[in-house]
Amino acid sequence: MPRARFDVLELRSHCADAHEAFAAYPHCLYWSSHTTAGFLDRSLAARLSPEHVPSYLEAFRALFPEGAGYEHDRLERRDDLDPTQRASEPRNADSHLAFIAGGLRACVTHPNRPGESVFFVDLDGVVEGKPRRRFTRVIGFHAERHVATTHIEVPVSAHPIDSINLKDARLGIYQQLSEFVAKAGTRKGRLRIVLDPAERHSALTINEYETLLMKHDLAEVLRNPLRFFAEKSRHALANPRAVPAKTLDYAKYDFVRVLNKSLDAFGLRGSIVEKILARTLAVPAARFLRMRRSVSLLVSEREDGTHGLIEGTYQSPILVQWQRTPRQARRLDVTLIELR
Repeated sequence: MPRARFDVLELRSHCADAHEAFAAYPHCLYWSSHTTAGFLDRSLAARLSPEHVPSYLEAFRALFPEGAGYEHDRLERRDDLDPTQRASEPRNADSHLAFIAGGLRACVTHPNRPGESVFFVDLDGVVEGKPRRRFTRVIGFHAERHVATTHIEVPVSAHPIDSINLKDARLGIYQQLSEFVAKAGTRKGRLRIVLDPAERHSALTINEYETLLMKHDLAEVLRNPLRFFAEKSRHALANPRAVPAKTLDYAKYDFVRVLNKSLDAFGLRGSIVEKILARTLAVPAARFLRMRRSVSLLVSEREDGTHGLIEGTYQSPILVQWQRTPRQARRLDVTLIELR
C-alpha cells in the first residue's frame, strides 16, 4: 500500500519474505496491473544508485505538475465516465504523463540475487488522503526460451504527432497478438513487442488510452516538453499560449532552478542523472523523454483458468510517433518468450 502520492519501493528489501520463497529461481518477472504505478527499466535502474532514483523521477514530476490544466482532468468532458465514476475519478493526468515520459514499465525481468534492486514506482498512490490498493505479480523462473516470432504492420495517420491504441478492435492487432499466443500454447511467459530497427521518431508504452490524455495532453508534451511546467511556473504569464516563446523562456529558467535544487540535494551535480535531464533544454522533446522502443505483455493464467495475455483494467499497448513516416505504417517485431 503506497505511503504517499509519489512513492518508491525497493521490492527486494520491502518484500524480503516473499522473495525468500523464490530463492530457488535465478530470475524473477515483475508485473504491475496499473497505468500510474510500475517499474523502472532494469538498464536505467542499474545506472542509478537507490538513493538517486527519487531525484530522477522528481524531474519528470516537475515537468508535469499536478493540476496544470490537463484536458484529461476536465472530468466534465470525459465521455468515458458515468456520473458515479465522474464523482470519484482522480485528476491524475500528471501521473500518466510522468509514467510515459519517464519510461516506466508494466512488466520487467530481473536476476533474483541479493543486491539486485527492483524499484516499484507509484505516481498516484494516495487520492484525497486515501491510499490506493496496488497489485503486482511476481513469477520466478530458471530461463527464457524464444518460442515464436511474427511481424505486424500498424497503420498510422499522416499527422506528425499521433498515438495508436493497439487494443483498438478496429485494427485487429490485439486479437492477432492473442491468437499468436494461443496458437503457441505457452502457459507462462511474456510477449515482447519491439519497433523495427528501421523505425524512427516513435516509441511504445503501456498506459490508459483515454482520448483527451493521448490526443491532447501527450500531444502537447511532444510539441513542447515544458508546456505544463509553464502553466504552473510562478513566473508564467496568465495566458501562456498567447506568448509561447517568452513563456517557454520563463519555464526553462524555473525548470533549471528546480532541477539544480534537486541535483544539489542528492549530490548529483555532474552525474549521469544531470546529463540525462539537462537534455530537455537542448534537444526536441522526444529525445529527452525516456520513452522506450519496446514493451512486454505478461502471458499467464487468467481468473477463468485459461492462459493468455494478461492486462490491467485500463492498460493498453500504445504506439506513439512525433514525426511522419513515409509509409503511413510502422512495423513491429513480436517475440513470444516462454518462462521455464
